[in-house]
Amino acid sequence: MTVGDVPLSPPSDDRLTALTKTGLAAEPDPVFDRLAELVRRVLHVPVALVSLVEADRQVFPGACGLGEPWQERRETPLSHSFCKLVVETAAPLIVVDARTDPRVAGNLAITELGVISYAGMPLTDEGGNVLGSLCAIDSVPRRWTDHELTVLSDLAAACSDSLRLRIATQTARRRESRAGLAFDRSQHLLRASVALANTGTVDDVVKVLRELATVTLSPDFVGVSLVDRAGRISLRSGDVLPPPVAERWSRYSGVVTPAALAIRRGAAVMLPDLAAIRAYAPDAGETFAEMGWEAAVSLPLPSLTGPIGALTFVWKQPFAPDEIEQAVLAAVAGYVAQALQRADYLFAQKSAAEVLQSALLSELPDTTPFEVASRYESAARGEHVGGDWYDAVRLDPRHLALVIGDVTGHDMTAAAMMGRLRSKLRLLLVDRNEPPAALLRRLDAACQVLGDRVAATVVLAYLYPDPSGHGHQLHWSNAGHPGPLLVTDGVVTVLEERDPLLGVLNRTSRTSHLRHVPPGSTVLFYTDGLIETRTSLWDDRVSQLCDLVAGLADRPLPELLDRLYAELADDDHEDDVALIAVRTPR
Repeated sequence: MTVGDVPLSPPSDDRLTALTKTGLAAEPDPVFDRLAELVRRVLHVPVALVSLVEADRQVFPGACGLGEPWQERRETPLSHSFCKLVVETAAPLIVVDARTDPRVAGNLAITELGVISYAGMPLTDEGGNVLGSLCAIDSVPRRWTDHELTVLSDLAAACSDSLRLRIATQTARRRESRAGLAFDRSQHLLRASVALANTGTVDDVVKVLRELATVTLSPDFVGVSLVDRAGRISLRSGDVLPPPVAERWSRYSGVVTPAALAIRRGAAVMLPDLAAIRAYAPDAGETFAEMGWEAAVSLPLPSLTGPIGALTFVWKQPFAPDEIEQAVLAAVAGYVAQALQRADYLFAQKSAAEVLQSALLSELPDTTPFEVASRYESAARGEHVGGDWYDAVRLDPRHLALVIGDVTGHDMTAAAMMGRLRSKLRLLLVDRNEPPAALLRRLDAACQVLGDRVAATVVLAYLYPDPSGHGHQLHWSNAGHPGPLLVTDGVVTVLEERDPLLGVLNRTSRTSHLRHVPPGSTVLFYTDGLIETRTSLWDDRVSQLCDLVAGLADRPLPELLDRLYAELADDDHEDDVALIAVRTPR
C-alpha cells in the first residue's frame, strides 16, 4: 500500500505490542482529551487529535472538534489517515494544503473529514517506536509558524511521556500487589497531568505538585528549583520550610546540591542514603541533617535548550526507587517542565501585551462640558492582546471627536496595526476639517497606499452644538462596526446605518449621518467582544444590551460601563472589549 510516493511497510511487532500495552482504544481518555483540547486552544485550530495508528485503523483516545460521526466513533480506517505517514517516516508531517500536497492528495480525510492543513508530531514509546501522532488540523490552507511547531512538539513530548507511563503501568498491572500500588500511583499521575495542564503560573505548578506529592511515593518534601542564564539556582517551593532554610536556598550558585547535580548532568540523580548525600552533594548535608532528611532523588526539568531546573524529592528514611517508581518520577518531571515553560511563556506574553496595550490606549482628554468614560478589557486568555481601541479628540472647546474600532486578529500584529491605524486617524482629525465619511475614506486609502492592508471596523463620530441652540448634533460614519446606542430619557435607539469595513474594497463609497442629541442624552460605542458569544444569536444579545442600557440610563457613566461589562462579558469573554460613552450636558 502507498500514499503519494511514500510506501507503507508492514507495522513492526514491537510497535503493535507497545500499542496494546497502552490499553487505549477507540474510546475517549480524559488525559488525552485534555491534551487535544490544549493543542486546540494554544494553536487556535478547529480540530486536534491524539491518534494511535494500529494495523488496520487509527483510533483517537484524545479528540477535540472532530465532526460526527467520527468524534463519536473515535476511529477511522487508514484510508482516512495522515498520521500513518508520521508513523511510517518517524518524522513530523507538515501539510499546508492537502489538496495540492502529493504526499496526501487523494486521502479520503480531505473530503470526508475536512482536513486541509495538518501538523503532526510523532508519539513514541520508550524504545523509539512511533505509535501515532499528536496533530493539529485546520479546514483551510495554513502555513504553520516555527513557534506553533515548537509548541506542538513540546506537547507531543508530554503526550509521549503519558503513553510511556501507560505502558509502564500496564506492565506493572501484571505484577501482583506491587503492580497494584504502581498502577494506583500512575493513575494519580495521569490525573495530575491534567491538573498541571491547567496551571498558568509557577505558584500554580508548585501547588499542584505539592498536592500530588502527598500520595506519590510519600516524600517529605518536593523541591522545585529553577536555573537562570547566569547559572544561579533558586528554590521556588521553599515556603513550607523553616525561614532560615528557605532563605539559604532561595538563590545560590557554586555549591553542590542534588538539584545542582541533576541540572549539571542533565540526568536523574539517585542519592538513597545520607552516605550518598555526603559523598555526592556535600553542600546539602547541613540542611539534610537539620531537616532530618536521609534520601533524595533529583530529576532535571527538560527543555529544548537544556534543563530549566530540577525537581527534587526527599525522604526521612533511606529510599531507592525501583524501575517503575523511577518512570513515575520521570513522568512527573516531564509534566512539571512543560507546565513551567508554559507559565513562563504566558507571563512573558501577558507582560508584553499589557505594556503594548497601555502604550496604545492614551488617557482621555478634558472633555468638558461633555461627560466621557471608557473601559478596555483584554480577552480572558491573558497572553492575548487584540486590535480593539477607543479614542476621544478635542477638536475645539465645543467640538469632540469620538472613535471606536476593531482590527481583525488577536495577537501582537493586530495590536501594532491598531496603533498605526489609530495614529493615522488622529492626524487626519487634527489636519482635516471634513465630514467623518470623508476622513474614513482618506484613512482607508492611506492604509492601502502605504501597504497596511488590514481589515478593521471603525465608527468616527463628531459631537457639537446644534445650530438651533438646543442640544447637540451627532455626525458619524460607520465602517462595518456594531451600531452605537443613543439613549434619551431611557429610550434606546440603535444607530444601525453602516458602510463596508476598512481594508476590503478600493475607493469604497462612504456616508455620513446626522442625528439630533437632546440635552442629557448618552451615546454608547462598543466593540463586538461585549456581546458576541458562541451560544447566543447576535440580535438577541443586542436586545439584551439595549434593555440593560435602558435600565442604567441615569447612572454615572463609569458605573454604566462597569455594569454592562459585568452583566454581558464578565471574566470569561473570548474577545477584547472596548467601550466609550459620552453624555451631553443637561
